[in-house]
Amino acid sequence: MGQQVSTLETTADQTLALLRAGQLAGTRRLNLTAGLTTFPEEILGLADSLEVLDLSHNALTTLPDRFAQLQNLRIAFFNNNAFEIVPEVLAQCPRLSMIGFKANQITTVPAGSLPPATRWLILTDNRIETLPDSIGHMACLQKLMLAGNRLRALPETMAACHHLELIRIAANQLDGLPPWLLTLPRLSWLAYAGNPFCKAFGPTPPVALPQIPWADLTVGDVLGQGASGVIHQGSWRQNEAKTPVALKLFKGAMTSDGLPLDEMRACIAAGAHPHLIGPSGQIIDHPEQKNGLVLPLVPPTYAVMGGPPSLESCTRDTYPPETAFAWDVALGIATGVAAAAAHLHQRGMLHGDLYPHNTLVNPAGAAYLSDFGAASFYDPAEPSGAALERLEVRAFGCLLEDLGDRIAAPPDDRLRQLQQACQQPDVLARPGFKEVLAVLTALAPAERSA
Repeated sequence: MGQQVSTLETTADQTLALLRAGQLAGTRRLNLTAGLTTFPEEILGLADSLEVLDLSHNALTTLPDRFAQLQNLRIAFFNNNAFEIVPEVLAQCPRLSMIGFKANQITTVPAGSLPPATRWLILTDNRIETLPDSIGHMACLQKLMLAGNRLRALPETMAACHHLELIRIAANQLDGLPPWLLTLPRLSWLAYAGNPFCKAFGPTPPVALPQIPWADLTVGDVLGQGASGVIHQGSWRQNEAKTPVALKLFKGAMTSDGLPLDEMRACIAAGAHPHLIGPSGQIIDHPEQKNGLVLPLVPPTYAVMGGPPSLESCTRDTYPPETAFAWDVALGIATGVAAAAAHLHQRGMLHGDLYPHNTLVNPAGAAYLSDFGAASFYDPAEPSGAALERLEVRAFGCLLEDLGDRIAAPPDDRLRQLQQACQQPDVLARPGFKEVLAVLTALAPAERSA
């Protein structure tokens, strides 16, 4: 039986040597980072078995025509290489559904270069100015990552991408959101901050936070790490007292959602709310000039509601098989998240990443909505405002679905009815968050809603 993951017990050089010696027959997954400048033709000898190929962090610029021999390939990553053009040979791999070219030098996406089966396409942090009309013919497309490019428009043909659920178009050169985008029946997660048209939106005047000198802070263990930054446990010295806090230090690089500075701006603008983790202050005088925020320290009784999507689930969160929620706990979580979302949209903010993996919950059903990395601003008075809110209502409907699937004995089907209302294909027919919150509050036990 061949090796399933060839790099578990070998270095990159050893893996390359095994590959060239023909000793990886039967391998289903191959990860290889070895300073490659040309595609190792020996990989084609794995055509009968290879399903996942990760050649990230090399110096590749092209793929050979014979790459089409990899007829069983489902997932291919070429992140952090030197491609300038998406290789057209990819379209000849019929099972290829997830493709990653993050942080290359891509300027051109040729028409027909992408397989019809593509579900998840990552082109973050490149130099793309236009996309081909053929992208609108990718009927399976669910997740499209385009942040950090030079796009001035999206192809009108994408109005036919009815399975598209998540799109990241932050940090481009767009002069507005195309109207068809907000009519897509399944779109639930959208990030567009950092485009020229976004300058007109946001709090006026900008929200100011207390400035906290780095010298007044003590850094402790890492609590978590995301695309945009690292969160440490720490303490904040005020006079003679020390307050336990969390410190988020931003990395400053382009993320899959957009620019960390836009995240920090959104985090500040969100303001105080019982179901949001609002910042206590902005860090100044960092020795490496890093941007950062001081946040309240969430009690250790809280944990994320779900895990992030897997390669297989694509847009939906993942859970251990034993995950279950009591009815009143599920209602508490849903009510808290809906209240936080209603607060944000009242301020003209789209969270953009309303997900269980961004929701901290405790065993009693208290909840915090976190992570503003995909947040964007809009004008609620504009006609598009209602559609943007109801786009996010569909994301909330997915969270309700996850809860409903894990309630052992729901007393009635009203939560399911609300979920279905939130997920209906007609965007403007969905309820707004105030309506959602009213339904959930009416469902809650008297002692919780009091």
